[in-house]
Amino acid sequence: MSIVITGEGLDLQTILSVSRGQAKVTLDYQAKEKIQKARSYVEQLVSKANPVYGITTGFGKFSDTFISSEQTAELQRNLIVSHACGVGQPLPTDAVRALMLLRANSLAKGYSGVKVSTVECLLNMLNERVHPLVPSQGSLGASGDLAPLAHVALVMLGESGGEAEVDEKVLPASEALARRDLKPIQLSAKEGLALINGTQAMGASLSLALADGLSAIKACFITAALTHQALRGITAAYDDKLAQVRPHEGQKVAARTMRLLLEGSNMVTAPGELRVQDAYSLRCIPQVHGACLQAFLHVAGVAQIEYNSATDNPLVFPEQGEAISGGNFHGEFLALSADYLAIAMSEIGNISERRIERLVNPQLSGLPAFLTRSGGLNSGFMIAQYTAAALVSENKVLSHPASVDSIPSSANQEDHVSMGGLACRKVRQVVENTLRVLGIELVAACQAIDLQSERGLSPATAAAYNLVRSHVTELAEDRVMYPDLNMGYWLLSSGKVQAAVEEIVGEFIKLS
Repeated sequence: MSIVITGEGLDLQTILSVSRGQAKVTLDYQAKEKIQKARSYVEQLVSKANPVYGITTGFGKFSDTFISSEQTAELQRNLIVSHACGVGQPLPTDAVRALMLLRANSLAKGYSGVKVSTVECLLNMLNERVHPLVPSQGSLGASGDLAPLAHVALVMLGESGGEAEVDEKVLPASEALARRDLKPIQLSAKEGLALINGTQAMGASLSLALADGLSAIKACFITAALTHQALRGITAAYDDKLAQVRPHEGQKVAARTMRLLLEGSNMVTAPGELRVQDAYSLRCIPQVHGACLQAFLHVAGVAQIEYNSATDNPLVFPEQGEAISGGNFHGEFLALSADYLAIAMSEIGNISERRIERLVNPQLSGLPAFLTRSGGLNSGFMIAQYTAAALVSENKVLSHPASVDSIPSSANQEDHVSMGGLACRKVRQVVENTLRVLGIELVAACQAIDLQSERGLSPATAAAYNLVRSHVTELAEDRVMYPDLNMGYWLLSSGKVQAAVEEIVGEFIKLS
């Protein structure tokens, strides 16, 4: 598979095909022309020696310090080595690959003033699977992701101190490039700044959180539908008339999805048949899941714009003869969105854990305590609920918004920052934790269904149940539980359960 980047139209599915797949990436010929026009304009600015930030001046607090044309190459190299100050564990490989793709796509728009060969170096590294080691900590989210992106640029330069993973081995930058017959680049005016002054480390982590979050969104409806049947829930709460008089789009989609997944079930009830109404964790699924879905779709829309934006500084507009110093590097859009997504994903985990509690608590379920027929001798799913509780509690801490914080930097020249780097990193952990909670609900709901005297799952949820039971057997007596819980997580995070259900009902949640 080959992908041509133009600076426009990059979407989440394409990012995944590169970050987690084998797709190769090339640069569109019209994008090359735009890049070259901007490059020619930068060279004009250098020759005229006009003061233009980052081209003929220093950076940050040194923006008033003039740099001669003879020093521009040294200035750009010094920028990279001085800004490579990241610390902590390296970003996962999928995030690094997404970062490289996003940065190349931003440069392809033709407003950054780099050479075509510089963008092609980035793409060649990506295609040859030369993955820079990018420390995960050190970005303030404005002026963009300076430290993380500087570590990528170190490898492009073949600089001492730069490191990259090639063939599962970590090598010095020069050796990593040589392993793939790639040549290091030489930076010219503006190029170092263009390589590091952007939002792509934030965007990479957020895009992958969205990809896994979509799995969680689909999963929460499937696990909820299984639990609903295990508890003989009342489907009246999902009636479309309720959504019509409170017409939030997320609520309408959520209610419709629950009706779709439960269609044909013999394990649902009507008001007054067993009880008049269900607890909120069942009755309010359209409102809670729906609100979380709506938040997810909002964040996906923000991210889609960011994937195809020019985010460095200054930006050059050769046709207008302008180089404008502004703030497109500021990560506030991403920081707020990542915090919003973390809250939404936490809520999905929260309500799932409450449904797990209803399954294992005999006072709430009418089923054997902790879903075991021989309670006392066996503990059943007792501690599985503890694990779910621990995960949702962790998510509550991780959902504290990073975007409300700001620490001034660069001698107060950069006096408000987004903290988007942290926001976009931690939301990935929130999503993973939520998928693990949903995996516990998946396995517990199947166990609860096995304890029913009468069966009759809907066709959609029967597909999910059968897949689970092909990997996890019914819990007849106590056994080591963590492999079962890990399997539930894997079946959801890999998308296998969702795919099995969609074979029956079609794609039931879409990004657009």
